[in-house]
Amino acid sequence: QVQLVESGGGLVQAGGSLRLSCAASGLTLNIYNMGWFRQAPGKEREFVAAISWSGGNTYYVDPVEGRFTISRDNAKKMVCLQANSLKPEDTAVYYCAVGRSIVAITRADGYDYWGQGTQVTVSS
Repeated sequence: QVQLVESGGGLVQAGGSLRLSCAASGLTLNIYNMGWFRQAPGKEREFVAAISWSGGNTYYVDPVEGRFTISRDNAKKMVCLQANSLKPEDTAVYYCAVGRSIVAITRADGYDYWGQGTQVTVSS
């Protein structure tokens, strides 16, 4: 059974940092792309960042480019999202996901398994 468990969310002031982690089990992680999505209240889930199965390619949505960094450790079956210079508009539930489609790596439909999410709240 595939499980993805996120951690590291919390309340932080604007300008602060958080490190989100996602631990995977029940699958061979090194053949999967990994991504982070977020959903703010009243909004649709949106792509945040992704890293290819090899770790050789990373992708970011424009508003987080230069502030967020995605990384993975296949041996530990983990993906992390380092979020710096946080802004109130980053407030959302953050979800990690794994999938096989490199074409759809920035889209929700490119992912097969999802975690339950971790709340990130940035105060102004």
